[in-house]
Amino acid sequence: MTTEQSAPAYVWSAVQDAPVREVFPGIRLRPLWAGDDGAKAFVLEMDANTCWQGVDVHEPGPEEVFVVSGFFNDGDRDYPAGTFIHAAAGSSHVPQTTTGCTLFLFYPTG
Repeated sequence: MTTEQSAPAYVWSAVQDAPVREVFPGIRLRPLWAGDDGAKAFVLEMDANTCWQGVDVHEPGPEEVFVVSGFFNDGDRDYPAGTFIHAAAGSSHVPQTTTGCTLFLFYPTG
């Protein structure tokens, strides 16, 4: 008897190969992946003493954040490297950092 197994579909990208877009001075976004259903993954790099210009509103869906390095501040509190943050759809914050940070961002619904 032969059992057929199919390998799962993998899509991968390396941060250093991802195109860089400066969204604000000292704040760079690197797209890593986009799914057919609108889901997206990014790396966001923020230099020390940078702040998002305006309020970042999470629409149409939530934002998932993992602090890879440094300290991320959402305008209310600091989150050190290793922290996971779930920001519900409709929530908002003002991303900023005094130390600089690198974040992994995931938008499950676009």
